[in-house]
Amino acid sequence: MALTRLVMMSSRPPCPLPLPSPSYKISRCCRHRCSRLLRRAMSVASQHLSTVTPTPRRQMMARLEHRSLMVGGRELLARAPRNVTLRPAGVADADAAPGAAFLGATAAEPSSRHVFSVGTLASGWRWMSLFRFKIWWMVPATGAGAAAVPAETQMLLLESRDEAGSAAAEGSAVYALMLPVLDGDFRASLQGSPQNELQFCFESGDPEVQTMEAVDAVFINSGDNPFKLMKESIKLLSKIKGTFRHIEDKEIPANLDWFGWCTWDAFYKAVNPTGIEEGLQSLREGGSPPRFLIIDDGWQETVYEFKEVDETLREQTVFAQRLTDLKENHKFREETCKNLGDLVKKIKEIHGVKFVYMWHALLGYWGGVLATSDAMKKYNPKLAYPVQSPGNVANLRDIAMDSLEKFGVGIIDPDKIYEFYNDQHSYLSSVGVDGVKVDVQNVLETLGHGFGGRVAVTRKYQHALEESIAQNFKRNNLICCMSHNSDSIFSALKSAVARASEDFMPREPTLQTLHIASVAFNSILLGEIFIPDWDMFHSKHESAEFHGAARALSGGGVYVSDKPGVHDFSVLRKLVLQDGSILRARYAGRPTRDCLFNDPVMDGKSLLKIWNLNNFSGVIGVFNCQGAGQWVWPVKDIAYVPTSINITGHLSPSDVESLEDIAGDNWSGETAVYSFNSCKFSWFSFKASEAPEFGGFTVYHGM
Repeated sequence: MALTRLVMMSSRPPCPLPLPSPSYKISRCCRHRCSRLLRRAMSVASQHLSTVTPTPRRQMMARLEHRSLMVGGRELLARAPRNVTLRPAGVADADAAPGAAFLGATAAEPSSRHVFSVGTLASGWRWMSLFRFKIWWMVPATGAGAAAVPAETQMLLLESRDEAGSAAAEGSAVYALMLPVLDGDFRASLQGSPQNELQFCFESGDPEVQTMEAVDAVFINSGDNPFKLMKESIKLLSKIKGTFRHIEDKEIPANLDWFGWCTWDAFYKAVNPTGIEEGLQSLREGGSPPRFLIIDDGWQETVYEFKEVDETLREQTVFAQRLTDLKENHKFREETCKNLGDLVKKIKEIHGVKFVYMWHALLGYWGGVLATSDAMKKYNPKLAYPVQSPGNVANLRDIAMDSLEKFGVGIIDPDKIYEFYNDQHSYLSSVGVDGVKVDVQNVLETLGHGFGGRVAVTRKYQHALEESIAQNFKRNNLICCMSHNSDSIFSALKSAVARASEDFMPREPTLQTLHIASVAFNSILLGEIFIPDWDMFHSKHESAEFHGAARALSGGGVYVSDKPGVHDFSVLRKLVLQDGSILRARYAGRPTRDCLFNDPVMDGKSLLKIWNLNNFSGVIGVFNCQGAGQWVWPVKDIAYVPTSINITGHLSPSDVESLEDIAGDNWSGETAVYSFNSCKFSWFSFKASEAPEFGGFTVYHGM
């Protein structure tokens, strides 16, 4: 696996152990008309104002004039159709974000799904997209021109540089953020067209929920620092929309500061009490005691309804199992374990586990709940068949959705969903469980028909889930998973932790580098709303050092899914202290500024540098992700990429954003640099704007 280089940078001699940071209603077309005239008047007024002679402040403002969209004083979109509208993000917030605005459009006829063109990307811009390559997960893509923007793009970050500007030249770059958001009961996403036009899709997910106009569909803002731009934009958008909160406004679960173990890869669905105790004991005896445990899929009472089928059909029914009861199954009610409460008590008392989480799906199980089950009838369930948006299947179809579309999902009445969650969580809490990991969340977007649409039903479920967590567990103990749709992201009022990418897959060698690239890039967006969870990994694996270094940078939890007795404690000792705590970084780990618009997986030349801050130091990890795997989408013929590539690159203290945050007011520019792998220590004195480099290096690819 690709080797990594970790570098710590501090404004003072680095410490050996830096401290860790510590009402439901079906919508109709008329609902959008109430404020339409006022909004349209504001849009027209803003376009009339564009004839005023520009001032420096005016140049910062996003404005639509002569069919061009100007942001940060530069043209972003050209040849915008006449039905495209733009309005300021809000008068009260204009001083804080003068460049913020909402892009919209009008249609001739009402519909539950529109695709609006907003023009072509002006020359000189390159972009980085976060898009859903399949229904559950986002991955990054980079390019220039609108045609290559993937369907289901949920964030588009763009960069324009002066012709004479270099990467280090201060003020040479303008960054523009295009963020398709939720507007009432509709949800937007971006995509390119073969005609090289940038489009946004605007959809409700319910044929009965229609509109003729998208007003606040795509949030636009600009600035000279991409990370500050993201943070300021998400904070502003959260205030305007009121449907979600920035991560700084949420309670952070305490388990994140402790080492954990998840049962999934160790047992998959065969998880059992004896195996759980063996795994905890072997880690504890090796000096890396887990204080956080996730009992994953396999503990619930489910039913398999499709026994009389041939083997071909049987493979399609794997994801169609349904939940029949809220309590644990027979494996947790045998001689070695009287019940779930008995097991939880034992692992806390004997193995020192502080936090126990249980897995469940948003709808109970993959196939929902069994409508005829006596335990489920009180929640008014019914069998529904998912309907995917064209955007979902434009990239990569998913085998789980193929199964659910064929066999249906037992969905609980949205008016009963809080009762369902409260019953389940109150039972788990009563037996000593501390929180839950809630999976398969995006399936809900396909079940909006008859429930007011995908946004309305997602918000209903999400808020019910969050309220049940607050009622039954302490410290906001919830991990959201398979939740990479904007319906969920922008409905997260309290949820503070979310998985950042598809699973770590120990048996898939070509996916290891893609995993690290995905979690780092996805954290650009997710890290402003959640603590991104970079998932478990195996400490004894050919990629263990690679994944371990990434988790040290992630700013999220550190946990493994080792089989009992199969560990590499030389890896774990670098991540876990003797008491089971971890040294968690301040923020979400993200690519350095000079990596944002490069492809670290397939261009054959780019390194992936990930930065973060601790309380007293900055840290960078350098990863060679080239050649080991290929992005799943888009599927296209590409030039041969060798599987063993040695790449030379450069590091600079200025690669760590916001070093001044930890340096203090009297910082003179002196910087201490320590290389973890080479054990080399250097001093530099610089001003951040000068961006000195402290040497070239080669990162080897060992696949």
